[in-house]
Amino acid sequence: MTISTTMDSTLDALGVRRSGAASGASSTTTAAKKSDTLDQSSFLKLLTAQLKNQDPFSPMDNTQMVAQMAQFSSVAGISEMNTTLSAIATKLNGTTKADAMSYVGKTVLTPGSVAYGRTSGGIAGAVELDQAAASVSVTISDAQGNPLKTLSLGAQKAGTASFDWNGKTDTGGDAGSGPFTVTLNANDGVAAVSGRPLVWAPVQSVSMPASGDPVLTVAGLGQINLAAVRSVG
Repeated sequence: MTISTTMDSTLDALGVRRSGAASGASSTTTAAKKSDTLDQSSFLKLLTAQLKNQDPFSPMDNTQMVAQMAQFSSVAGISEMNTTLSAIATKLNGTTKADAMSYVGKTVLTPGSVAYGRTSGGIAGAVELDQAAASVSVTISDAQGNPLKTLSLGAQKAGTASFDWNGKTDTGGDAGSGPFTVTLNANDGVAAVSGRPLVWAPVQSVSMPASGDPVLTVAGLGQINLAAVRSVG
């Protein structure tokens, strides 16, 4: 049996057809049943067959063989790394959903204008400014839109500034339990400064959409994305 015949037999056994080789019924059947690509095991079998059947008067080029082995090893390593990264991504996604479920029953600080009073009275919250402001104030109104209290926060830098209202109106009366509407007023001395009020609200439930982030259902605000949560109490 010649070296060429032996090599053809080895390649056929691996499901790989050499370029220019005849394609008989048997070869076609074998190729249909086996993969057209080499995996790591097939590559090592082919390499072993090449070494066993090489011409002793014209042996394989060691440099070329080592280069091919290094290239195959690199491809195999990348494939394994992709599999590992995919598994990590799946795990992280599962952790995000588990974390979202733990929000139920807790209060979150999130952009919004409706807040319910605390048991002790009043509300706590914050304002989020897109740039520095020379004057910042928060007006708290009742459900009908009647102003109850205006809190002056003075000059503030860009970012978040907290406020705490004790539940007393500007006239000293008890404002009740709400719900209250929170309005932000901010300016730099010349023009209005953009921003938004942040309110504390209890999380009632969590929805898990087929794609995208979990959605929280929050009292007074409806549904909000998990990414909108600034803090958890």
